[in-house]
This record gives sequence, structure tokens and C-alpha cells, in this order.
Amino acid sequence: MRKLVVSDIHGCHDEFNCILNKCKYNPATDQLMLLGDYVDRGLRSKQVVEQIINIKNNNNAIVLKGNHDDMMVAALKHDDEAYDAHWLNNGGFTTIISYIGGDYFEEGFDWDKYIEVKEHIRKHYQHHIDFLDALPLYHEDERHLYVHAGINPMLSNWKNTSESDFIWIREQFYSNFTNLNKKVIFGHTPAVHLHGSAEIWFDPKGDKIGIDGACAYGKQLNLLEITEEGLYIPRSVQKGEKDEF
Repeated sequence: MRKLVVSDIHGCHDEFNCILNKCKYNPATDQLMLLGDYVDRGLRSKQVVEQIINIKNNNNAIVLKGNHDDMMVAALKHDDEAYDAHWLNNGGFTTIISYIGGDYFEEGFDWDKYIEVKEHIRKHYQHHIDFLDALPLYHEDERHLYVHAGINPMLSNWKNTSESDFIWIREQFYSNFTNLNKKVIFGHTPAVHLHGSAEIWFDPKGDKIGIDGACAYGKQLNLLEITEEGLYIPRSVQKGEKDEF
């Protein structure tokens, strides 16, 4: 069974479907692995979440939690301006628009309207909130560890990594050996910050693979195909590419 690994879709619904189609994704023979950050920044977060719920329920995909998914859940589950500001300041407004439509804020952002939209999402899309809230932080198989941001390599047991580090860690993780007998496949940190290119980053140390192509920032959506023989095949679509899945 092939493994198809994607991270940081960020509302880029067309590009996500395009890359699945390019790879001829077949849920009967392929294992789809999604490493988090389905929402924010891109324009179609609601549609991405709806599709991923369907894929997970019907096709046994592995779906992990990212920091943006966590921010969205925190803002929608609580009436706390700190959570609201954190989400909105990190791309949450485009997610709000995907749930309510751009005309709702045609005269500009209004805090009271934002609170109304929160209530709208709670009323009509509570299943989205519950789905994102319940997602696991990592998945492992015989050869790989899959995670959104990384693990804390300073710990003797990586499973003691904090929830915050699983979805937020950056340089402390990617700059150090993991000392694991498995490769860590992760998103979160755009590959362009790791080796100056949006293409998938294969750590020269041999213990990590970074797959975030920064699609929501105008670059590309990456997919790492792992063949049955264990070969790694990088695939990508450019921002703006469209196809039907």
C-alpha cells in the first residue's frame, strides 16, 4: 500500500484535490496521511474540513492535528478574547469568511459580527469543531513517525513531548538529531525556510523529512509518496492549480 502524505493545506481546497488527482489517489489501495493545518489563510477552509471528515470516515485516512486547527478550536470553544485574537491574528479571518461568506463583513471587520459568526459556526458546524478537537497529535508505523511540527529531541522519550511542541516546535526540532530509529515526517515549518526551496526537504542528517510547501503563502502544496518498496517520491502542485477529484 502506498502512503501519500500531505500537510498544511490551509484552506487550499482546489490544490488539495488537484494533487490527489495527480497521484491517482485510490482509497482502496493507498493510505492517505494528513499532518494538520487544514484551516486559515486559504479561502476554503470549511470545504477542506468537510472533505477531510468525509475522507477519514469513509476511507480510513490518518488525520493529525495542527496548530491552526488547535487555534480555531480554542477560539470557537471559548468566549475568551485572547483565544479570539490569537486565531484572528494568524489567518483565522479567512476561515470565518469561508463559513459565513465575504458579504457579511463588506463594511469592514466588526467585533459584534465576529461573535455572531462564532455562534453561527457553533450552531451549524459543531461537528467540525469536535472533529478537529479530537484529532491525534502523532502517528507512527514501522518506519516513520508522522507529526505536524515535530518532537522535542532533548527528551529521553519523545512521547513525553508536550502538546504545544507537537504542533508548534520549530528550530529546536529540525536543527537537532532526533536519535530515533524512524524518520520523522513533518509539516508546519515551510520547506523554503529549511533549504531555500518550497520542494520537500530531506534532512541531510537523514532523520527528518519536511513537506510544508507554503501553498497558502503563494508557493505550492507538496505530497510525499512513499511506495510499497520504501522509495520517497516528492510531488507538488503550484498555488492556483485546479482539478476535480
